Amino acid sequence: MPDPSHPLDPLSAEEIRCAASLLRAAHDLGAGMMFETIALQEPDKASLAAFQPGQPFPRIAFLCVFDRHDGRVFEALVDLRAGQVRSWTPRPGVRPRILFDDILLVGRVARADPRFLAALARRGITDIEMVQVDPWSAGNYGLPDEEGRRLSHTFCWLRTSPDDNAYAHPIEGLCAVIDLDRAEVLRVDDYGVAEIPIGNRNYAAKFRETFREDIRPLDITQPEGPSFTVTGQEVHWQKWRFRVGFNAREGLTLHAITYEDQGRIRPVMHRAALSEMVVPYGHPGGGHFRKNAFDVGEYGFGVLANSLTLGCDCLGAIRYFDGWLNDSAGEPYRIENAICLHEEDHGILWKHTDLFTGKVEVRRSRRLVISSISTIGNYEYGLFWYFHMDGSIHFEVKATGIMNTAALSPGEAPRFGTMVAPGVYAHLHQHVFNMRLDLDVDGTANRVVELDTVALPMDAENPYGNAFTLRETVLARESEAQRMADFATCRSWRIESTTARNEMGAPTAYRLLARDALPTFSHPQAMVTRRAAFMTRHLWVTAFDGEELFAAGRYPNKRGRGRAAGLCGRRPAAGGHRSGDLAQLRPAPHSAAGGFPGAAGDHLRLHAASGWVL
Repeated sequence: MPDPSHPLDPLSAEEIRCAASLLRAAHDLGAGMMFETIALQEPDKASLAAFQPGQPFPRIAFLCVFDRHDGRVFEALVDLRAGQVRSWTPRPGVRPRILFDDILLVGRVARADPRFLAALARRGITDIEMVQVDPWSAGNYGLPDEEGRRLSHTFCWLRTSPDDNAYAHPIEGLCAVIDLDRAEVLRVDDYGVAEIPIGNRNYAAKFRETFREDIRPLDITQPEGPSFTVTGQEVHWQKWRFRVGFNAREGLTLHAITYEDQGRIRPVMHRAALSEMVVPYGHPGGGHFRKNAFDVGEYGFGVLANSLTLGCDCLGAIRYFDGWLNDSAGEPYRIENAICLHEEDHGILWKHTDLFTGKVEVRRSRRLVISSISTIGNYEYGLFWYFHMDGSIHFEVKATGIMNTAALSPGEAPRFGTMVAPGVYAHLHQHVFNMRLDLDVDGTANRVVELDTVALPMDAENPYGNAFTLRETVLARESEAQRMADFATCRSWRIESTTARNEMGAPTAYRLLARDALPTFSHPQAMVTRRAAFMTRHLWVTAFDGEELFAAGRYPNKRGRGRAAGLCGRRPAAGGHRSGDLAQLRPAPHSAAGGFPGAAGDHLRLHAASGWVL
């Protein structure tokens, strides 16, 4: 088995296969044994700090497995160096995420059910192979017949040809509820027949008769190659260094982010990743109330990551990273080019014209981009991390693909959405992303200060009424640190070191700027709000707990009422149907010389939220 060079290197194909083999030998569940997850059990910060290149280090795999026959779920830790299973822990009452096998299973099972076929016949549909059945996580609505099952809820569309855009032809009112482990239809919910829109809305190039001719070639060239270097999983670009990771659930992860300041390597962030994402829809009827998928915890951004293509998904001098994952049998498989690394021009970094001498000074800017794209049903989500020359870090989600569609029921007005084509309706909904950012600003001893711009009263000290200042509030307790953005005060948050000072004597710090911050429009008692409590605030600051990785918990699938669980590190959350700036970390104005920023670390967890609505 090839020897990894660093404790944070993702598991190799050989390590995945070895972990599955060791676990099956020790705890074989038989023919129903399914491997949900085989991933690196990341070492703690103390172990990473003690690591010396060339010295041996532990290699532990985390596994989640379940028995399809009885629904039992187990977690295990496997020591790959020692070749033994360290722990085997039952997890009663939870449901593993929907596997790639399940996505393919749902359509086959639905199209073979007599009740489903009868519902299609009532709509005049006889060619069942042209019916597209999309699997949706079922949520938890307390229905007795769904209790204790791992389910998928479905929505359907009709293709008029094999390459047709099915989302132009929604089959309204027909939903099947499918037991994934038993591979059977539990129930068919028919909310009534509606006319199926049949307009041609094909988008593929093969259907296009003409393309625009007013765009000339735009070439991006770097004759001497890119300015970054990659050694294994470590990236070095200008003063930035970080490590690239990948797993089935979060997809792209970043680790050990540091900034070199006058020859000194200074820590910025220990770990950054997409913790969770939820998409609550705003239509109360016709089965659409169940549309609130947790796309990270219930499906997996890594599992559904694209293989990126040069010239289409990425331009310039590109360095790709492959992703290695496991299938349900525990066998490894590769997603080629799952992650793209490149640098791009970013306009003017700084400019000044001396009005008295006429001399002009300009500094050009570029940024380093590391990205991945995942296809979740009808949507594509691009996750983009930007590293800037001024010491700032910027995270952006670009949403594209096709809107989820429905048809109007007889007599229904388009109250809960927008008509996008004759007879085709796109429902109002939000996309809420939660980023887990575990920040270490000049070390792990940090605190968070909330900053509000406030106008001062007009009095003897402010006789002209023009004065305003910054109000600073230390977020000292978790109960006080569940915060909302406030654009009326230009609210931001400064994450500052409690030990390091700059040359002016002020704490070194980063400032968190949350973009596109909207409230959730779901009712506080709505099931989706109770399951996704993280979306009720734009920022969460909590005490660090290395086991709390995920904002909706480790097993959100079929989970009932929850809390804002797993809020570790700093996580911006957002939602929407367009490109959106979720959050940006900028060096605070009083940060140390060289523009070094700071942020939260071992003793704090932060979450910032941004929201979009369609």
